[in-house]
Amino acid sequence: MGRKVLEKEARALSAFVSDLDAQFSTACEKIIQCRGTVLLTGIGKSGLVARKWSSTFASTGTKSYFINPAEASHGDLGIMHSEDLLIALSYSGETEELSSILRHARETGIYRIGVSGNKESSLARQCDITLSVKTIEEVCPLNLAPTTSTTLMMALGDALAVVLMQLRGFTEKDFARLHPGGSLGRRLWLRVKDLMHSGNSIPKVNLSDSWQSVLLTMTEKRLGLAVVMKEQEVLGVITDGDLRRFLQSGKFKDTALAADFMTRDPKFISEDALVVEARELVEKNSVQQLLVKDSNEKLTGVVHVYDLLKKKVL
Repeated sequence: MGRKVLEKEARALSAFVSDLDAQFSTACEKIIQCRGTVLLTGIGKSGLVARKWSSTFASTGTKSYFINPAEASHGDLGIMHSEDLLIALSYSGETEELSSILRHARETGIYRIGVSGNKESSLARQCDITLSVKTIEEVCPLNLAPTTSTTLMMALGDALAVVLMQLRGFTEKDFARLHPGGSLGRRLWLRVKDLMHSGNSIPKVNLSDSWQSVLLTMTEKRLGLAVVMKEQEVLGVITDGDLRRFLQSGKFKDTALAADFMTRDPKFISEDALVVEARELVEKNSVQQLLVKDSNEKLTGVVHVYDLLKKKVL
């Protein structure tokens, strides 16, 4: 029975895809243009879905707030301003508790988006546009409890949130700043300095070191590179790949020094950068290691792609 319920809801979701029309695009445009707060409201199961919409919007870059329609007529209407946008959810479209919010929004000049299974409902008539969530029947055996309809509403909210994220150019860095708590937040909010190899762990060599000495240093430190230094200045890096290619080239001589095969433009990242920024730099430049610098542009560490893998950032 459980599988049949899920299959029926899956079919309803699949059919819902073709129901999205120009109203959906208009809703996205109006939300992006909103200079105030996107206000969500609904009662009962629709209210719970509205809370989910609001929470998802807020956590993905769209300023949002849920208004309880039962409390609205007792003073909470004061939170609404002309620059806001209101989204009201009601599958029947005849929820009496929404009347005061919709009336106040209309009088205040707030743009109104309805979400309903009935585009001819009183809710639809009081809104500027209505997103239709129509379903033939609920999976409830009595066809009474909101089940399939709330599933479609929930999915519609997710579709809006994801499109808005893309329109805003919302990135992992933005997500990290809004989610500092929990395991996900800790992983995204980590700074490079929290996982870099520093101090004696940094493999350092001099310009005049032999290729054998470079190889020994790289083997000992096990980071897949050696940083070529002159006093406190970074002159370049030598990676496993650099050494391997040099040994196989026609330029190789047994008297070769670090200066002969180092890469002179290593990739740096600030120690205060987010770990997700390190990931972006690694992927953009197709490198396995990044040199880490402090605010004074001094070398303070090395971060390896494996460090990012351990933190599940890659």
